[in-house]
Amino acid sequence: MPDHQKIVISASRRTDIPCYYMDWFMDQIEKGYFEVTNPFSHTVSTVPATPDRVAVIVFWSKNFAPFISGNYGDILIKKGFNLFFNFTVNSESSILEPRMPPLRERLEQVKTLCTAFHPDSINWRFDPITFFQLNNSPLQNNLNHFDRIADKMADLEISRCITSFMDDYPKIRKRTKKRPGFSFCYPSMDTKVTIITKMEERLDERNITLYACCEKDLLKALPDSSHIKPSSCIPNDLFVKLFGCTLSLRKDSGQRIHLGCGCKTSRDIGSYRLHPCHNRCLYCYANPAAM
Repeated sequence: MPDHQKIVISASRRTDIPCYYMDWFMDQIEKGYFEVTNPFSHTVSTVPATPDRVAVIVFWSKNFAPFISGNYGDILIKKGFNLFFNFTVNSESSILEPRMPPLRERLEQVKTLCTAFHPDSINWRFDPITFFQLNNSPLQNNLNHFDRIADKMADLEISRCITSFMDDYPKIRKRTKKRPGFSFCYPSMDTKVTIITKMEERLDERNITLYACCEKDLLKALPDSSHIKPSSCIPNDLFVKLFGCTLSLRKDSGQRIHLGCGCKTSRDIGSYRLHPCHNRCLYCYANPAAM
């Protein structure tokens, strides 16, 4: 089948497939297709899953340990698939991300992926930037290990960092009501500009470009001297350069284009209901409200 008919598979914005569902994923690869239920319309569609139909598989995760230990990447490469990774590595926080391995282990996972696949095939996501209070304590955030993570990413020659500020979802408000004494806080636009421009300065020193995900208003508020770019976490234009394929460069109409999402068209094969994420991150829009 010609390259121009190939697709990008997103695995997945809706759950952490590399950490929890690789056995299921590989079963579907063996079948040659995924059956995907749209979370809003509930219609079922078939997504092809063979190398002649799929240009790139994009894996999203905060913990690639099961993916690495299962040698799934090598198996998929040998089958003829191109792989790309959106790896979220945030500061350690037992409150915000209670089921994450220690930061040192996650940084070792990044190193393993870089060695096996190449740094150009990895987006580092420091996402989301989060502010909170606990029992009327001083305002806290999750930026405390940012420089340490950035140093490691620079050493590994990863050149892209994607970030955003936490969004306010009804599901998150329901979840935090069950945690007495805890509350999320939402900084002003001026505070956001100050923080993200400081992040940009630190990353510039390390030859890492900063991208803002779904932050259209924030990008407009940045000073003219800033060169922070709008993010495309599914960057089909980059895939064309990396893998020599021909892909649609249209924006994904199913994403938040009105907020500045630059993701190109892909097919997400995850399911909120069938594949619930067990990471239990307190700020996550995908996790159940009652957790």
